[in-house]
Formats: sequence, structure tokens, C-alpha cells
Amino acid sequence: MAVELNILAWSCVLLLIHIFAAAHLKTKQYGTKWNMGARDEELPPLERGAGRLVRAQANFLETYPIAIITLLGVVIAGRTSEWTAVGGWLWLGARIVYLPLYAMGVPVVRTIIYLISLVGLGLVFQALVSG
Repeated sequence: MAVELNILAWSCVLLLIHIFAAAHLKTKQYGTKWNMGARDEELPPLERGAGRLVRAQANFLETYPIAIITLLGVVIAGRTSEWTAVGGWLWLGARIVYLPLYAMGVPVVRTIIYLISLVGLGLVFQALVSG
């Protein structure tokens, strides 16, 4: 199996971690009745930790489609290489580090880690479009 597909498989685990971490803190704040209900009612703003995890999840979802398209694209196009593997692992590793940094409210370093993840995607994208 291509390394890039392995990276995508692990990224699914990371997505689930994002979903469950945010849901856990939201349920802790709003209660299980809210979690199991239709969620139609007006709610107070999220507490700091829950809000951070929800925003981290949204941030992950903003670039996740790009990762899926580029990583699948290089496999389908037969353009995988050491560089696409490095780029994919760089993206995934940075996204793993990003989540706890965001949860803890670490500013500048979090942004640098985000930019590193984009560099990883850029390496994969470059291989996909170069011809």
C-alpha cells in the first residue's frame, strides 16, 4: 500500500480525535440531554477549552479536503515519491502537534506548526501538478 494512503488512514483517526475531544467538552458543559437531543435550543457560549477544541476541529477541516485530494491524487496519478511521503507525514505530524497546542492556547508556536503542515501539503501538491 502506498505510504500516502497510510497517512490518509491515520488522518481519519486524527479527525475522530478532533470530533470526540470537542464533543466531550461540549457535552461536559451542556449535558448529555443536549448531546442526545435535537440541539435546537439557544445555548450559552462555549467555555474556553471547548471553544478551542471546536475551533481546532474547524481549522483541521479547512485543509483536510486539500490533504485528501493531494494525497489520493499522487497515488492515482502514479506520482508518489519520497517527497510526497515526507510531505504527507510532515502534514499529519504537524496537525497532530497542532491540536494540543490549540487546546492549551499556545499562540505563535501553534501558527508555526500550522505553516509547517501547509509546507507538507505543498510538497505533495507540487508532485501532483508537476509533470
